[in-house]
Amino acid sequence: MSKNTSVEREPSPLSRTGQAARSGLDVMLSEAAAGGPPRFLAPGSAVKVGAGLARHPGRVASRATGLTSELGRVVRGRSEIAPARGDRRFTDPAWGGSWLFRRMLQGYLAVGETVDGLISDSDVDWRAERRARLAAGNVLDALAPTNFPWSNPQVIKQAVDTGGENLVRGARQLARDLATPPRLPATVDTSKFEVGRNLAASPGAVVLRTDVFELIQYKPSTDAVREVPLLFVPPTINKYYILDISPGRSMIEHFVAQGQQVFAISWRNPEQAQGHFDLDTYANAVAQARDAVASITEQGSVHLAAACSGGIIAAGLLGQLAASAELGEVASLTLMVCALDNNTEGTVSALASRDVAAAAVAESARKGYVDGQALAGVFTWLRPNDLVWNYVVNNYMLGKPPPAFDILYWNQDTVRLAAGLHRDYIRIGLDDSFARPDALEVLGQPVDLAKVDLDTYFVAGLNDHIVPWESAYNGALLFAGQRRFVLSSSGHIQALVNPPPKEGAESRASYRVTEELPESAQDFLSQAPKLPGSWWPDWDAWLAARSGELKPAPKTLGNRGYRAQAKAPGTYVLAS
Repeated sequence: MSKNTSVEREPSPLSRTGQAARSGLDVMLSEAAAGGPPRFLAPGSAVKVGAGLARHPGRVASRATGLTSELGRVVRGRSEIAPARGDRRFTDPAWGGSWLFRRMLQGYLAVGETVDGLISDSDVDWRAERRARLAAGNVLDALAPTNFPWSNPQVIKQAVDTGGENLVRGARQLARDLATPPRLPATVDTSKFEVGRNLAASPGAVVLRTDVFELIQYKPSTDAVREVPLLFVPPTINKYYILDISPGRSMIEHFVAQGQQVFAISWRNPEQAQGHFDLDTYANAVAQARDAVASITEQGSVHLAAACSGGIIAAGLLGQLAASAELGEVASLTLMVCALDNNTEGTVSALASRDVAAAAVAESARKGYVDGQALAGVFTWLRPNDLVWNYVVNNYMLGKPPPAFDILYWNQDTVRLAAGLHRDYIRIGLDDSFARPDALEVLGQPVDLAKVDLDTYFVAGLNDHIVPWESAYNGALLFAGQRRFVLSSSGHIQALVNPPPKEGAESRASYRVTEELPESAQDFLSQAPKLPGSWWPDWDAWLAARSGELKPAPKTLGNRGYRAQAKAPGTYVLAS
């Protein structure tokens, strides 16, 4: 943060696009299937903005005059422009203490604000405006003074201290990264992690394996367990162990320790032969897993907890069960960072188009799947400051190794997405199928979430860059029954990996929660009380109230019909 300035500004709409390119699942899947550079960075929106500005030359002149005046204040040391709160690029003291670097920073920010203003002045349609902001944001992010060794004070100091050795090490790392796909900076030291050792390490056993999934039952760590079991339905575009990340941070480990009988699905990594796997395939798989859990625990109903794209599958299944009068098979539904209502005029809708989607579906049908690395590449360029330029500076200029961070390891451990499911996800996103009763059919039944009358718990992330929390909130309003909505202060993944602090430690996390859901997301934000810490204990108490009595923990895993076949985490999670 700049020391000499007295005014700290909120991010402008342009500066927010790096975070708020909240593209949503449909956009990521469309762009990834198409391959090549993301088409949302195409120049068409810039042409529209240019044409719009040509109709308003007075506005352009006014912006130019304003920029000239601001640059004059920068040169004289009188500018009060400052980075947005939370911009980690400019935390080095030199950006505020050095007259040279301070002016360099403020000049860069002044240009960014001018570009942002020009886009607003162009009076183009909202779709072109959002696309233009995202494209301009990517260009400005790339041109930040922190991204060049001669204008980054931290890099200059490191070069002086090491005699340039940092740049030599960085050049070697750059050569290694360019030699292997996806030819982007390494984001994590993969040598420090191993699935089954310090990731996905909760003890348990595979009790069911099909062509689509493995079902893992986790070993109780308490003498008594709750009667009603809990089944996790993970995302289909990442491996399941985000729910069982490092010990001490694992959601599965935590809820096993609370006396919950925990099961989790681990999806198969599909290949071309599994290209026909579609929404019905996966909904039926969840139903099979539910039946197995009910049999093993001798319970008629099961709690379902689904995350991100897994929530789309779970919601579809619940709609089918409601239509079939079989909703009693589910004790409750929890949806975490899941968007079911896509009717927003935001960056999501601006980037999505039916032409691109149709091409993407055709391409994935030809290949049989969407490649996981392509998905990761699109995701990366929606957040270039965090996932590209941060590591360009760290790896290539400072010559440091990337960090050893469990979530980043999981993020690069990509999987493929079956073409059939990809097609269905795209259609649901573009048609906003869940928001329209009977517009979607699952397992032969029309889906109307207003008929899903059971207790539901929803979790969203205030800073989520994939699922806007407003979309998650609007999705919660689609359900009947008692609803509880939690808004974590974190982003998409940190909203999930949100363990309570160790005894004596303070938590930086917080959340808002209420069971009385107002009609608008903004009303929720202004009315819901803000509580410190993790939301996990809140969910645990909510589950406990719906999980029956305590009973002795089972001494063995599985039963006669579903025998333990292999130790957790199973085999599907290890497939590349």
